Amino acid sequence: MRVKTFFDNQTCTFTHVVVDEATKKCAVIDSVLDYDQDAAKVSTENLDKVIRYIQDQKLTNEWILETHIHADHITGAFYLKKHIGGKTAIGSGIKTVLQVWVPLFDAMRETPVSGEQFDCLFEDGDGFTIGNLSAKVLHTPGHTPACSTYHIEDSVFVGDTLFAPELGTARVDFPGGDAQALFNSIQRIYELPDDTRMYLCHDYPEKGALPISETTIGIQKKSNKMLNQKTTMEEFAVARKARDKTLCTPRLILPSIQTNMRLGDFGAPSANGIQYLKIPLNTL
Repeated sequence: MRVKTFFDNQTCTFTHVVVDEATKKCAVIDSVLDYDQDAAKVSTENLDKVIRYIQDQKLTNEWILETHIHADHITGAFYLKKHIGGKTAIGSGIKTVLQVWVPLFDAMRETPVSGEQFDCLFEDGDGFTIGNLSAKVLHTPGHTPACSTYHIEDSVFVGDTLFAPELGTARVDFPGGDAQALFNSIQRIYELPDDTRMYLCHDYPEKGALPISETTIGIQKKSNKMLNQKTTMEEFAVARKARDKTLCTPRLILPSIQTNMRLGDFGAPSANGIQYLKIPLNTL
């Protein structure tokens, strides 16, 4: 197994391409569509880098995986599927998320709450393959009800559930977020061997520093500042809720969620041929 990681400086997001060297099959995890909110313009620079890599390496893409519905960037799943194929997939908890957000955006006509817009909704414990690589899905709710961790061979891809040790864990103040659920989810991850590689979804390096895309379960258990192996659930809940009160609403939450519910598809243009995003006022 080989992992090629791409970093988007604008959203501080990692996209991982997981490759089975033996079969030249691959999967893309947590892709990024470039979106300039101020100019209301979309581009595909990040996605085109991923596509070029897959084509240059003569890989066949099998999966476009989402760890959850992101609130801080727009997924490129819709665009990737057009250009490199692969099944789109997310945890089945997405149905709970859709029931909250689809009515908020008045998107019932174009966004199924059943989750059928995804090719596959993974249940907890489901297995799948990337070429000859074995993978298993762990539902890890807490940040959102839809969060899943992908355990692929000797590695886990945790989405926003955990960050680098000095940053801690995901926030739990979004709709459906829950500190106790997140604590229990992370305990499931911590049960894996200490040398298990952990690939992250975000890092926020200081100027001049390199982003940290990978750590291990052993390192997290020893030194994660918010939830290590000695942290009790009560301690975590207090610290997490206090931290969340200091955080701002993610800058891209409204364009991101309504678009990510459709895998990065902005929906049908209006009668004038222009596509629009909806911005519900006084709702967050």
